[in-house]
Amino acid sequence: MRVVIAGGHGKIGLRLARLLGEREEHAIALVRSAEQEADVVALGAHPVVFDLEASSAQDLSTILQDADAVVFAAGAGPGSSAARKDTVDRGAAVLLAQACELAGVRRYVMVSSMGADSGAAGLPDGADEVFAAYLDAKKAADDDLRTRDLDWTILRPGALTMASGTGHVKLAATTGRGEIPREDVAAVLLALLDEPRTAGLTLELIGGDTPIADAVAAALP
Repeated sequence: MRVVIAGGHGKIGLRLARLLGEREEHAIALVRSAEQEADVVALGAHPVVFDLEASSAQDLSTILQDADAVVFAAGAGPGSSAARKDTVDRGAAVLLAQACELAGVRRYVMVSSMGADSGAAGLPDGADEVFAAYLDAKKAADDDLRTRDLDWTILRPGALTMASGTGHVKLAATTGRGEIPREDVAAVLLALLDEPRTAGLTLELIGGDTPIADAVAAALP
């Protein structure tokens, strides 16, 4: 596969790049600055400096030429403002979808968030405004992707941790709340890329007892 990772220097993006590199797949990691390139190269991926907040879908579509799939794993990150939640977590995800349409890339795997279907409306009164903006951005990005004629899969992990991956998860339309190591999220993303029949599914993901390959197979319609 030739996979373009938006958010290629993020904690999930780097782990996915490593997994693809171990299989000698061609991963292209979109990064924010030249200082991040060496980390990506060390994992066997090809870095491309690209500003998802200030560039056009047409510009991005040139990078997507000949790609088999894209993964949206970008995020404004901790400490960012509500405005950047919108420009990255929503705007960049939409930009990537637009670029896919222009480049003829059908497969799009989105890293979303639990609670995205309700957005901020699902939060209790007095909830943090920035987190509310984040959920609204994720909801808008998911809603936009579902309207497009693309082979999309939306993955909604639980609370992300830096623990070592276990290779065992719970993956379903609804899982309930829970934690999930980022390593396992990356491994599930790879398994979703390997299984085209997951297109059109929105899946939640937390730690569990089922091997990842079996969990993906069980989630198929």
